[in-house]
Amino acid sequence: MTDFANRALLPAGLRDMLPPDAAYEAEVSHRVMSFFADHGYDRVKPPLIEFEESLLADAGPGLAAQAFRVMDPLAQRMMAVRPDMTAQIARIVTTRLTHAPRPLRLSYAGQVLRVKGSQLRPERQFGQAGLELIGSDAPSADAEIVALATRALALVGVDQVTVDIGLPSLVPAICSALGTDVSAPALREALDHKDVAVVIAAGGGAAETLRRLIDACGPADLALPLVKALSLPPAAAAARDRLVTVVEHIRRAAPALELTVDPVESRGFEYYTGASFTIFSRAATAELGRGGRYNPGGREPGVGATLFMDGIVGALPGAQPGRRAFVPVGGSPRMAEDLRRQGWVTVAGLEPVKDARAEARRMRCTHVVEGDAVVSVSEGDE
Repeated sequence: MTDFANRALLPAGLRDMLPPDAAYEAEVSHRVMSFFADHGYDRVKPPLIEFEESLLADAGPGLAAQAFRVMDPLAQRMMAVRPDMTAQIARIVTTRLTHAPRPLRLSYAGQVLRVKGSQLRPERQFGQAGLELIGSDAPSADAEIVALATRALALVGVDQVTVDIGLPSLVPAICSALGTDVSAPALREALDHKDVAVVIAAGGGAAETLRRLIDACGPADLALPLVKALSLPPAAAAARDRLVTVVEHIRRAAPALELTVDPVESRGFEYYTGASFTIFSRAATAELGRGGRYNPGGREPGVGATLFMDGIVGALPGAQPGRRAFVPVGGSPRMAEDLRRQGWVTVAGLEPVKDARAEARRMRCTHVVEGDAVVSVSEGDE
């Protein structure tokens, strides 16, 4: 018994996904990817593990710290297991698809592995599904990504979706122009936690502007007028104006979508160079996705979104039992084939049984094939 318990024990943050949950997650992922394909996003499939220097070259320090490393015994070089798939798409775009026509639309889905989970997402291995639009700097490209990502969630049944839009480059631009060290731990932590008192104490010449930015966090309809009213240094003003334009385009692409704005948020967005966003639902505790604008390989504009399948599945009611028919030994193969064409699942008996209906219930079937008929085996139907 002890040996069995040891064999069943998995590392923290890893788990076996059992029936029917495994099939349900696969179905949801397939529906999301089919939706992206219907809108012109061609699927790519990068490897699970790559050489460390190529996988993590543009990933940023936060993501690089989440990667498991192993030594390749053949090449005698360090390799890393992907903690995220976006950096792999950037590598493919800048090496394998340099001659493909722009704008380039790509999608992807697969598992990622991280060194540790978070408080809201303790899982260290989970599925991602995403889409990237490369080669266009138009605000309409940002809007297309946000609209498609949120519409994909609606398609699979996630409701009460909200999108929080930020601009990670705004605070550094303000602090650089006003002589404030944005990397100071006290200031960065205070901004992340919206601690106005500490921001005023540690913000130096940028303190008042940063305080007003914190006041501008909230629903987009209320926040944007406050952000637009700020007097900012030229580089920061240009970034702010771009954020306002992107939000306006998102409004046109998805008029019913609930939007909030957080112009000081930067945690987890070090990779992004422009407007970024996080997708939530009131039906889920963890974020369902995130994305934003970046420069793949530093060569061309790009914008993308990654959806987290564990969070999405957790926001849904779960797998619904389908029609499942038990076909006893001697049952009609033709009828079984007809049922499968109609969307049924069939389970073939391997040995004769005395009570086919009882056996069907034991095998978690809802029906049994009897002659040329398919009969319900629920307890109340007998």
